[in-house]
Amino acid sequence: MQRVYLLLINILFMAPGLRAQDGANQPSATDLNSAAASCARSHVQAALRQPATTVRHRQKMDRYDVKYYKLDLALENNSRNVSGNVRMLARTLAQPLDSVAFELYPDYTIDSVVINGRRSSGWRWTSSDVMAAIPQGVAANTLFTTVVYYRGTAPSGQSAAIGNALSTRFVNNYGVNVTWSLSEPFSAHEWWPCKQVLTDKADSLDVWVTTSGSNKVGSNGVLQRVTPLANGKSRYEWKHRVKPIAYYLVSVAVAPYIEYTNYANPAGGPQIPIVNYVYSQAALTNFRTEIDRTPGFIENYSSLVGLYPFASEKYGHSMAPLGGGMEHQTMTTQDGFTFTLTAHELFHQWFGDNVTCGSWEDIWLNEGFASYGEYLSLDRFSSATAARQWMDNAHNSVMRSPDGSVRVVDTTNVGRIFSGRLTYNKGAAVVHMLRYLLNDDQKFFRALRTYQTTYSGRTARTIDLQRVFEGEAGRPLQYFFNQWFAGEGYPTFNVRWNQTGQAFFLESTETASMPSVTAFFDTDVDYLLTFTDNTTQVLRLRQSQLVSTFSVPVSKTVARIDVDPAQWLLNGTGTITRDNTLILSNSSAARLARLAVYPNPCHEALMLADLSSRALAEVTDATGRVWLRQTVDPLKPQLDTRRLAAGLYHLRLTTPNGMVSLARFVRQ
Repeated sequence: MQRVYLLLINILFMAPGLRAQDGANQPSATDLNSAAASCARSHVQAALRQPATTVRHRQKMDRYDVKYYKLDLALENNSRNVSGNVRMLARTLAQPLDSVAFELYPDYTIDSVVINGRRSSGWRWTSSDVMAAIPQGVAANTLFTTVVYYRGTAPSGQSAAIGNALSTRFVNNYGVNVTWSLSEPFSAHEWWPCKQVLTDKADSLDVWVTTSGSNKVGSNGVLQRVTPLANGKSRYEWKHRVKPIAYYLVSVAVAPYIEYTNYANPAGGPQIPIVNYVYSQAALTNFRTEIDRTPGFIENYSSLVGLYPFASEKYGHSMAPLGGGMEHQTMTTQDGFTFTLTAHELFHQWFGDNVTCGSWEDIWLNEGFASYGEYLSLDRFSSATAARQWMDNAHNSVMRSPDGSVRVVDTTNVGRIFSGRLTYNKGAAVVHMLRYLLNDDQKFFRALRTYQTTYSGRTARTIDLQRVFEGEAGRPLQYFFNQWFAGEGYPTFNVRWNQTGQAFFLESTETASMPSVTAFFDTDVDYLLTFTDNTTQVLRLRQSQLVSTFSVPVSKTVARIDVDPAQWLLNGTGTITRDNTLILSNSSAARLARLAVYPNPCHEALMLADLSSRALAEVTDATGRVWLRQTVDPLKPQLDTRRLAAGLYHLRLTTPNGMVSLARFVRQ
C-alpha cells in the first residue's frame, strides 16, 4: 500500500505509445517522489493501534486451521453499520476443541454463535478476544463450522483513536459517498469476526453484501451474481477460489459506482478482465488514461516474475478516498490513479497477496518488492532516466537518517511496520542490490519466479527468499542479509587513484554510517574509468575490507573515475582524489602479471604457486560473471573447482593488504 500522493506537477516523462491528454498520462516529479510512500501513510492512518489479541488467545486460535470464510453482511455507502453473519470452515489440528477462539471488536453485539449446526451455550468476550463454547467437542483433525451472527457499528479512528477498518466518507469532487474496508495490519476484526494470523490463510472465500440497489459492491474474486431483494435492495455475491487469502486482504467497497472494464493479455495466459469501479463518468474521464496503463503493467510483470497469480478470476480497482491504495486480493482499493500508485499496488498481487510475509518482521517482502515494481514499470514504460530518478529519490529518503533496519524488530508498532524510509524505500534498494549481486538479470528474475512458485498461496520469511537467491548465486549470502536486512546504515567510499604506465592503482576506504551496528559492508563496487579519448571501462571490484587496494592493467590513459555510476548500491557520496603517491611496489605489480597455477587444464583442484598469505579467490567467466568465491590459505594453496562447468575462467586473488593477482585457467 502507498502513502498519500500529491497532485501531479512538472510533467517529465511520457510512456511510449500513449498520447498526451492534459498531462495525465505522464509520471510527474511529484509522482516519482511520493507514490512509494502513499501506501505507508494509508496503512498507518488506518491502524493506529497495536494488535488486539493476547498471546494466550493466539495459542487457542492456533489449534485450528481456517479453510473457508463466507461473509454475508448488510452494508451501505454512507454508514459504518454492519449486520449479518460470518461462516468459518476450519480443521482442528493435533488437539480436540471444546471452544472456538476468534477476534471481534467488543462494541458489536453477538446474537448467536452456531458451531456444527448447534447453538453455542455462551461465549466469553475479553477486549477483542472471543471464546465460544462448543456444544459437542470436536475431535482432532476434523472439519467443523462456526457461524457468528452479529451487528453493530465499526469503530471510527476519529473517536476511538484506533483506526478505521471500515470507513465512510463523502467525496466532494465527485459528489458520492463511499464505504470501504482497510484491515491491514490488525484491524479486520473491527468489521468481521476472524482469525488474524498471517500464516493461516483461508483456502477460499465468499463475500455477500446486501445494499441499496443504487450501489455497487467491489470485493475479492469473481462476481457470481447480483440478486434483487425486497425494499429496493440487491445482494452482490463474490466468490474467490483460485488462491488462498490472508485475513487482511478480504475487502469491501460500497458506492454508486459506474463500471469500466479493460483487459490484459499476458503471454501464455488467459485474457484477464480488469474490473474498475469508479466514482462517476467524470472520474472515469479524469483517470481513464492512467487506468488504461494497467493491462500493460500486468503483461510486463507476468513476463518478468510469472503469470498474474489470479489470472483465472480478475484484477480490478474500487475507488475510495483512503489517501493512497491498498492491495486487496484481485481488487485493489485506490483513491485515484497515478503511474506509480497503480504499478505499486498491482505488483502486490505477486508480492504480498500470492506470497505473503509470514511475520510483520518481514513486511519488506511485501512492500519493498511492490515499491521495486514502480521502478520496473518506469524502466519499461517511461524511461531509464525516470527509473534512475525514482531510485535516487528512494536512496535519498533512506539516507536522511542512518538508523533503523529493514527488519521490523517491534511488530506491534504500526508506524514502524509501514515506515516509508525503511520498509518501502530501503526494502526496494535491497531488492535492487540483490539484482546487482547476481550480476545476471536472467538469474535475478528466475529467482523471483522460483520464489513465487515455491511459496504460491502461502507465506514466506526473509530466510526463504535468502535460500532462493543463494541457489542462484551458488554461495551463501548470510553476510548480505546481515548487512542489509538486519543491519543498519550504509557505506560511503572515499577513493584515491593513480596510474603509472599501463598500471591503474585504486584505494577505496569504506566508512559505515552506523558503525556501532554494522561496522562494514562487504560488497562489490563498480568503478567507471573514463579515458582521455572519452572511451570508458567499468571495473567491478570487491570491497572485502575497510581499506581495499587494487592494481589493474589498462591500455589507455585514465582521465577520471566515478564510483557506482549506475547507482546499484545504497551508498553515500564520498571523495574521489588522484594521488600520485599511490603506487604498488614493483614486486606487487610483477605478481599481478605472473600468478602461476597448475595443473592447467585442471580437473578438481587448481594449485596456486607461491601463495604467501591468505587471500580471497574469485573466479569469473569471459563476461565477468562470478562463478566461485573461496578463501585460500598458504597451508593449502589450492582452489576447489568441482562446482565449475568445463570452460575457460579468470582467477583473481585479493590479499588482506589489497594486492591483486590474476591468472587464467581451463577446467576440464
